[in-house]
Amino acid sequence: MGRIKTKLIKAKTRDLLEANPDAFTGDFGENKAKLAEVAVIRSKKMRNAIAGYLARKRKKERQ
Repeated sequence: MGRIKTKLIKAKTRDLLEANPDAFTGDFGENKAKLAEVAVIRSKKMRNAIAGYLARKRKKERQ
C-alpha cells in the first residue's frame, strides 16, 4: 500500500492539470522542474508530493 494523499494535494494537482494539461508527464523529475516554473509552492515536501501525484496520474492516464 502507498501513502494516502491529502485533499490539499489532490485539489492542487487537479487545478494544475486543468490549467496546464500538456505540461506534465509521467516522470517525477520533470514534473518537479515544471512545477517551479508554473506554480509557487514554498514547501519542498508539498512540491514533491504534488510532483509525485502528477506523475502517478499521468501514468494511469496512459494505461
